[in-house]
Amino acid sequence: MLRRKSSVVQIGDTPLGGNNPVRIQSMTNTSTLDTEGSIRQCIRIIEAGGEYVRLTAQGVREAENLQNIRDGLRALNYSTPLIADIHFNPKAAETAARIVEKVRINPGNFAPDFEKIQERFIPFLNICKKHGTAIRIGVNHGSLSERILNRYGDTPEGMVESCMEFLRICVAEHFENVVISMKASSTWVMVHAVLLLAKQMEREGMAFPLHLGVTEAGEGEDGRIKSAVGIGALLAEGIGDTIRVSLSEDPEAEIPVARLLVDYIQKQSAEIFVLPNVEEGRATGIPLVISDRSKISDVIDNDSNRIPDRIYTGKSTEMTAVDASELTEEIISQLKQQPENLILLHAKNNNSYAQKAAIAVLQKASVANPVILWNTYNESDLSAFQIKAAADCGSFFLDRLVGGLMLSNTNPVLSPQAIDACSFGILQAAGRRITQTEYISCPSCGRTLFDLQTVLHKVKAATSHLKGLKIAVMGCIVNGPGEMADADYGYVGASKGKISLYKGKTCVMKNIPEEEAVERLIELIDSCEK
Repeated sequence: MLRRKSSVVQIGDTPLGGNNPVRIQSMTNTSTLDTEGSIRQCIRIIEAGGEYVRLTAQGVREAENLQNIRDGLRALNYSTPLIADIHFNPKAAETAARIVEKVRINPGNFAPDFEKIQERFIPFLNICKKHGTAIRIGVNHGSLSERILNRYGDTPEGMVESCMEFLRICVAEHFENVVISMKASSTWVMVHAVLLLAKQMEREGMAFPLHLGVTEAGEGEDGRIKSAVGIGALLAEGIGDTIRVSLSEDPEAEIPVARLLVDYIQKQSAEIFVLPNVEEGRATGIPLVISDRSKISDVIDNDSNRIPDRIYTGKSTEMTAVDASELTEEIISQLKQQPENLILLHAKNNNSYAQKAAIAVLQKASVANPVILWNTYNESDLSAFQIKAAADCGSFFLDRLVGGLMLSNTNPVLSPQAIDACSFGILQAAGRRITQTEYISCPSCGRTLFDLQTVLHKVKAATSHLKGLKIAVMGCIVNGPGEMADADYGYVGASKGKISLYKGKTCVMKNIPEEEAVERLIELIDSCEK
């Protein structure tokens, strides 16, 4: 498959971009002042297959201690490049740039005032030049500056402009060791921001490599599906040079998920060179979920929020199975004679390119039948099934190309209920159909002010019945209030042992003791949702 042509950025001894493989990375959740704990966690990430390791550096002290962590790893013969993650503090960025191989800065809080961008950014670039340090300009949807928000609103276009202001300075200063990311908890926002940025860079003669990730994706099934929908949609188009799957789990758990996703997409698209031209927005309304029970007698689903809309038994006269490679004029004519029939569109090896090409043919022929994407797998592991299905199917729903989804699995190990739940999960991750409570939760990092995994489980246990609500559980205030801006309720770390609760964008309770906060959140939701 043809990948987007990007420049090469040297990050330690592991170059990124160009013809290099898509790199896998994760981030520690230890305090960066905890030298031994950070070294141990870095090693777990590295031994799981991480090619870069990121650590937060809230201040100059944390940035300075990166030297001890780096020296400790090198003494143990680990040469994996380290990345410092900086918010708000240019001095910490300058300190880190003298120590580690790469520094991530956030334009929204590094220099939010336009007149201060050059004042703060150029000295930082000069230090990076001197020490051979790469940088990542990491734009977060939830932390755009007030200036950008006032001009562009909370949009992908605003994210692109926030990034381009800094990139233009890099070009003017002849600094090319730059990687870019555009992250959001919404898969649609993330994907469209990256696509807009790639086009804008091309117009301005830039080809910097791209780091992909859906931030605050969550944990478990939800986090894996959401990440695969967003990252997979871009990787399938040849876009992306490094990825992080951001899960609210132990950092090393992110690596095998990312590896499976990259390897699967590359295998699926190995022989594809031309992407089909298909009109977006073809499908309107709420997508259907059809359950394939053609080889089993069980048609019962125990989740009242996620009951399939139709059952496919293999004998239905209301559904027409169509192979994407066999759309003859005769078949098209038959479909037009039965416009009420659902088209179950499948392709060998779930080839999404062939399926999109078939949709383009149907569009050109003015075939109005609803198209149901039908993919079949043979997986015994539920997580692998979820990741592969989400990667294959996500873009169809982000771009509104089809009117529904049917997933099949020939291995009987996976239950039909689990397979149907994956269909609903993909639609929810793409923002097309909400059938359960949605949780926006950050991956733990060194800024997290409480045990995020434990709190998230408690919140889920108490609120999972609240279909349609979005609840955010955020470890700190760096991105918390911003990334949870479209959540109905939020639980955000305010300081050590203290939590602030939000209703929408409004903080309604400040500095609640952590031991009371989950109960107070439930009380807040109950009082507002009656």
